Amino acid sequence: MPSFRTHRIVKHQPKAMFELVSDVERYPEFLPLCEKLVVHSRGHKADGVEEILATMTVGYGPINESFTTRVRLDRENCRILVNYVDGPFRHLENTWVFHPHPVGCKVDFSIVYEFRSIALGMMMGAMFDRTFRKFAEAFEARADAIYGGGPALNQA
Repeated sequence: MPSFRTHRIVKHQPKAMFELVSDVERYPEFLPLCEKLVVHSRGHKADGVEEILATMTVGYGPINESFTTRVRLDRENCRILVNYVDGPFRHLENTWVFHPHPVGCKVDFSIVYEFRSIALGMMMGAMFDRTFRKFAEAFEARADAIYGGGPALNQA
């Protein structure tokens, strides 16, 4: 299955970055290709983890696709886990982990995905790597706009 993994050092604290990424309702304001995001439900589970069920619509030229995910927000551990529910994928899972770092925060992001349609996978697959890099940059720019600060110190 295709995957993408990156880490970035940012000049913002882990809790601040966690809150920024968990504010899914704001994604259409700054996230490339995100045209719409609808939260169907939001609530706390018995284990103290907040869970969101949301549908995101992404667009690229003539292609528009919507998919629904279950987002688990583990504030205590500064970890976000996103699991696929419905849409054009056969599999989709991504994870955000925010670690303390001497200058702010190390953000680890990983995603594993597979499209249901081979044709859609071939058409979209080539641009997904670029798109995920742009997503990482968009979150960092959003953090800088909200919390102040400069560009990433390093990335991998």
